Amino acid sequence: MHNAYVQDLKHKEDELAIQYLPAVKAMAFRLKERLPSSIDYSNLSAIGTEELIKLARRYDEGLNDNFWGYAKKRVYGAMLDYLRSLDVVSRANRKLIKSIDYAVEEYRLTHDEEPSDAELAEILDEDVEKIHEARIASNIYTVMPLHDQLQVGDEGAALAQVEKDELVEVIKKILATYKEREQMIIQLYYFEEMTLKEISEILNITESRISQIHKSVLQKIKEKLGA
Repeated sequence: MHNAYVQDLKHKEDELAIQYLPAVKAMAFRLKERLPSSIDYSNLSAIGTEELIKLARRYDEGLNDNFWGYAKKRVYGAMLDYLRSLDVVSRANRKLIKSIDYAVEEYRLTHDEEPSDAELAEILDEDVEKIHEARIASNIYTVMPLHDQLQVGDEGAALAQVEKDELVEVIKKILATYKEREQMIIQLYYFEEMTLKEISEILNITESRISQIHKSVLQKIKEKLGA
């Protein structure tokens, strides 16, 4: 009798997971749209599904009457943890990413567009494959929460100690110094989780310019925090 009850309970929990599986797949797809082509959608979806099943099997509706409200952040967090586990931003890459960002800004001032990997390799006297890998790593990190991104670079260790509440206040103050359209970019990217292409179409601004504004905000936050 006990075994039959346990089996029935497990069945109901799995039914709960199945019910929200399309939401997990949609979440993985949306995240994949914001990532380089080297990241596999099926891996993100599998990670999310595995976390969903775990959550469904230990879910207590007596404590929380909205399963997806309870599970959504945890599923998304599991996907981000997977991206972190790839360890795409090595110590060497961090310095190279910083050099690339600076070189891109300098190039854009005179050419009004971003340089290619080959052009960056020539400017920085670096192997083109290393440039390519570093740019992929940088693009992967742009989907991470701001606190993660602020830890990329030489000043990362100091910024890792910043409390979340302090960071939120600093971000609010810095965004207030930007024009409304630039504030909208940060809002759409981080809170609405739109792709650069979608934001570009809404605001009629190039993806390159959106990326530039995003990096400018990060740099100002670092400076404000005394990094």
